[in-house]
Amino acid sequence: MSNHKYFGTDGIRGKVGDIPITPDFVLKLGWAAGKVLARHGSRKVIIGKDTRLSGYMLESALEAGLAAAGLSAAFTGPMPTPAIAYLTRTFRAEAGIVISASHNPFYDNGIKFFSIEGTKLLDNVETAIEIELTKPLTCVESSELGKASRIVDAAGRYIEFCKGTFPGIFSLKGLKIIVDCANGATYHIAPSVFRELGAEVITLGCQPDGTNINQECGATDVHLLQNLVLEEKADLGIAYDGDGDRIIMVDHLGKKINGDQILYIIAREKLRQGQLFGGVVGTLMSNMGLELALKQLGVPFIRAQVGDRYVLETMQKKGWRIGAENSGHVILLDHTTTGDGVIAGLQVLSAMISNHVNLHDLCSDMLLLPQTLINVRFIGQSNPIESEVVKETCFEVEKQLAGRGRILLRKSGTEPLIRIMVEGKDAEQITTLARRIASALETAN
Repeated sequence: MSNHKYFGTDGIRGKVGDIPITPDFVLKLGWAAGKVLARHGSRKVIIGKDTRLSGYMLESALEAGLAAAGLSAAFTGPMPTPAIAYLTRTFRAEAGIVISASHNPFYDNGIKFFSIEGTKLLDNVETAIEIELTKPLTCVESSELGKASRIVDAAGRYIEFCKGTFPGIFSLKGLKIIVDCANGATYHIAPSVFRELGAEVITLGCQPDGTNINQECGATDVHLLQNLVLEEKADLGIAYDGDGDRIIMVDHLGKKINGDQILYIIAREKLRQGQLFGGVVGTLMSNMGLELALKQLGVPFIRAQVGDRYVLETMQKKGWRIGAENSGHVILLDHTTTGDGVIAGLQVLSAMISNHVNLHDLCSDMLLLPQTLINVRFIGQSNPIESEVVKETCFEVEKQLAGRGRILLRKSGTEPLIRIMVEGKDAEQITTLARRIASALETAN
């Protein structure tokens, strides 16, 4: 993991109005990024955002900073993160910038960058940007200043790209799908993709007002979607997070289908078609049930650190094409360069149609072990995971699990939280054990 001051596992993120998510800092960030990126020759940067109210302020600040460094900004308006990765590639832009805090509440925001290849910036490029941030802001000659423009057909381009990943011989005709866009960036994209492929679509979380993004809806809270799937007798539900790089699904019985299950469905289908080249990458959080189910198929499985950038790095090292986090980041390098909720959903629908099977039955061969997740907020720079009381508690919990489960403690890369995960065969036992660890962390905090 990098030791950057500002860049975390998913770009720069924080509360709006607090450093680094302030207009003056983001102006300087645009300038610093412009100085570094301009060295590579191109002069255009694509800027997209989700539906947060603060996006207007931050895109203006970024554009001014980039212009001062001599780079031109092309705005897309609200667009999913993976759409910016795609447009950066197709426009041969020097970089893409997304203004989003993904699954966080509306009062947070963030800035993440994509390279000309549509992948996240390398550590050394982020380091170079941070070095520029320490220097005084300067301005290029007036004749060299950047311009601003708008990409008017951005949504249409991306919708066609997504549809192009779905087999031309298939149609979604006859399927009733509830699509929950978390009042976020997919609100005007995902429903169109599924409708244009023939599905009957009912929308949820498609009325963003700037402050309702991820609010009791979307991939982080599927209870409304589950209820609506049952109420409407729909075939399935699809939920995205605020910036559209995560997907969680709901089957016709109202049961949640997470990233591990989606990964399994897609991997097995690729294997069936003879298109699974190598194995599959999960994370430390991936359910043991996924590992066991893939083993039965004879599919190699590796765990990366938590964070889609680490999943992608591991995939690239192995030369594999499929990876995912259980939170719903699904990366399919056969189709695109980053986690893409719409494209992942289309691959699951393709598997359903190809096998004439509903979503529930499609993942019935994979049994998830019970997992308990608890977040404990911590204050300051100390790491409570390293305290003796926490280490001792974890040792005792592992003894009780006796090799029939596992525990994982980690610091969140995006919020001041310690994430506790306990997994095992007995749901009641693991909940009790997770609470014991949480209590120890609170004592150490």
